[in-house]
Amino acid sequence: MISGTIVDLSGRTLSGQTVEAFWYSIRHADPFIVGLNCALGPSQLRPYLAELARVADTHVSCHPNAGLPNDLGGYDETPEQMSSHLLEWAQSGLVNLVGGCCGTTPNHIEAFKSAVGGITPREIPPSPSLMSLAGLEPLRIEKGSGRFVNIGERCNVTGSLRFRKLILEEDFEAALQVARDQVDNGAQILDVNLDHAMIDSEATMTRFLHC
Repeated sequence: MISGTIVDLSGRTLSGQTVEAFWYSIRHADPFIVGLNCALGPSQLRPYLAELARVADTHVSCHPNAGLPNDLGGYDETPEQMSSHLLEWAQSGLVNLVGGCCGTTPNHIEAFKSAVGGITPREIPPSPSLMSLAGLEPLRIEKGSGRFVNIGERCNVTGSLRFRKLILEEDFEAALQVARDQVDNGAQILDVNLDHAMIDSEATMTRFLHC
């Protein structure tokens, strides 16, 4: 199970990703369930839950707060108020699992159970037949779409003498700037090649991609 948090009404995670980009960046882990929790109450979280349910080809969960914090840092939404939101989510086919985060109590959970207990969980959609990548924003490339995609090729120890020199000197901050410059100049995908006789390619690739 993997759960993300939308930190404010901009609809992005703390790292700056949209919900769709968040899903594409973790999809390779093949989670049994993916969800959203905390930070927002059910009414604020609903559009982002709908976005996740639209793209995730696995089970979807959601654990909202009991509204937004009041002036004293407490949470005011009652079990009845929250369960009405969760009922609508279930009826709309958005969720497979529901619960609560900050401000929820055993009484809230009992109300949630009563509200959604008899509703059929969300049906998992088929996996899309398209390349789905993500940085902060999602990138979808469908076969036959004719979409033009810019691929940056300067993070390549074979094709770029400057990049190879930076990697051999283990100047990863400067090497990372090579990647940033390509993105700033419009690259949507980066080709990274660290295959060289003088380099432990697997270890160096791992280190570079984790910078």
